[in-house]
Amino acid sequence: MRSRYPAIPPIRWLMTDERLGDGLWRALRRLPPGSGVVFRHHGMPVAARRALFAQVRRVTRARRLMLIVAGSKMAGALRHGRAAGAYSWPVHDRTEALAARRAGAKMVMVSPVFPTRSHPGAGALGPAGAARIGRLADAPVIALGGMTERRWRRIARLGFAGWAAIDAWAG
Repeated sequence: MRSRYPAIPPIRWLMTDERLGDGLWRALRRLPPGSGVVFRHHGMPVAARRALFAQVRRVTRARRLMLIVAGSKMAGALRHGRAAGAYSWPVHDRTEALAARRAGAKMVMVSPVFPTRSHPGAGALGPAGAARIGRLADAPVIALGGMTERRWRRIARLGFAGWAAIDAWAG
């Protein structure tokens, strides 16, 4: 059976969350066709989250963007997270990278590569550290945390398959 999700993930990703507010729509417009969107919005009540997801899905389909859902809170939605067979897997350290490998994740999102506004004071892995951890997962590695297009161009040579951000797309 052919998977509806690509073996090679998109290069650019938007991570959505409540902080974007109405800037979500601007961020979705800024993404080039063929990019990806990870829908999160975990703080919203389930009914509101489902309604927002339906709106985002319409936009992503019209703009030819790949859409995945973080977590398993929405029935029938693709899981992003710690579930066997998940398309993507969050990785912050060596242990999580090895768990992603065992679970057969199709891509990993390694973070934080750089300091990030969404996690002030959290230590960053740095590009080389994030790449090293990501390689343990044996899957395409998406750099997350303080990422911008400029930073992506600087670190792509380290073996990253792409990059993800919130603020870089909201501006």
